[in-house]
Amino acid sequence: MDGGSRPGRPMARQDGEWGYSARIDNAPLAPPPQSLDWGSPRPRRVQPDWRPDPPKDDPPKEPDKDNAKQDEARKDGGQEPKKPPTPRWKKLLYWGIGLLVLATLTIAGVLYWLHSRHYETTDDAFIDGYISQIAAQVSGRVTRIAFADNQQVKAGQVLIELDRRDYQVKLDQAIAQRAQAQAQLDQAKAQLGLQQANRDQAAANVRVTEADLQQAQSDLARYRAVDPKAITRQQLDTSSSTVRSAQARLDANRQAVAGAHAQIEAQRAAVAASEASVKQAGVTVANAELQLSYTNVLAPADGQVTKRTVDLGNYVNPGQSLLALVSNQMWVTANFKETQLALLKPGQYVRVQVDACPDFDINARVDSFQAGSGSVFSALPAENATGNYVKVVQRVPVRINFEEQDLSRCRMAPGMSVSPRVTVR
Repeated sequence: MDGGSRPGRPMARQDGEWGYSARIDNAPLAPPPQSLDWGSPRPRRVQPDWRPDPPKDDPPKEPDKDNAKQDEARKDGGQEPKKPPTPRWKKLLYWGIGLLVLATLTIAGVLYWLHSRHYETTDDAFIDGYISQIAAQVSGRVTRIAFADNQQVKAGQVLIELDRRDYQVKLDQAIAQRAQAQAQLDQAKAQLGLQQANRDQAAANVRVTEADLQQAQSDLARYRAVDPKAITRQQLDTSSSTVRSAQARLDANRQAVAGAHAQIEAQRAAVAASEASVKQAGVTVANAELQLSYTNVLAPADGQVTKRTVDLGNYVNPGQSLLALVSNQMWVTANFKETQLALLKPGQYVRVQVDACPDFDINARVDSFQAGSGSVFSALPAENATGNYVKVVQRVPVRINFEEQDLSRCRMAPGMSVSPRVTVR
């Protein structure tokens, strides 16, 4: 027994072998030895095929199927069995299915591209509308609220009433002041008429004195034309003094006429001042009426009231926000990327789908484009000239107006998300 043997394994030497051969129980026998031929090359030594014996305490295990197949293959020729080749028709079937899937995906991609190139869409779009913040214009205590929360109201409808007694007193006072100013105007006009009468009287006196002066001058001329011996010196002096007296009265009357003209102009100025006072009083009355009207807070347009911040008994001040009024006129503001604006034009058809009404499509048209990107009008516009510049695709707000149609099927409000699809081709 050589050094490669182990207990429990009988070793037997065969005639004509170069070494010892090990035989393991239940193992296939080695091929029969060949005769020695010194002229032929030395045969290759076959390594013994042995496996360790299972432990005596463990139960015998069933031989593995794969090992059994390998043992059978060794018995047959020493090689493992080969898998049968795939039939040609299966290969052709696999290739056909792959080509069909690839062609389907290609056609679908081309069709999608051909379809999508006719439209421009964006997810950055929402319903927009005018929201009026209704505030008090005068101070006062709230005496009545004439609307319910989220109620539809008409333009000019009374929403809130304030205490109007203070403003009514101011109006009555302004009306009284206007009446007083009107009375002063009437008095000034009467004085103007009197001054005009005085002027006319002064003008008549001027004409009378002119006639007296002319008569006195004629008498004086006759006295001077006759023989001085025929009249007395006293008659000539009396006639001369009569002429001078008539001339003086004429000058005085003419001055009276000038004074009457001056008084008339002064009285006309008084009349104008009285008229200005009347106008001022009228403005005061109008202002008092306006302040009184402000005690009724009216709806500026048709819409829906919301976000009420006032209640009965509250004292409000001018400028204090009381509620918000959402106008019924709405549109879509779509923030398209600047790379999408090449084919967008006003008047193009738009199909709008509101997220709140997924089964209702709204017809609309492109109206206009904002003159600047959204970032330009933000609270902190970008300063690209400072720091490191990073190019970012900007978005431009586009206004889309709804067409005339029944929108009662969809409840819309400013801020709701929509998905517009613009037909550009």
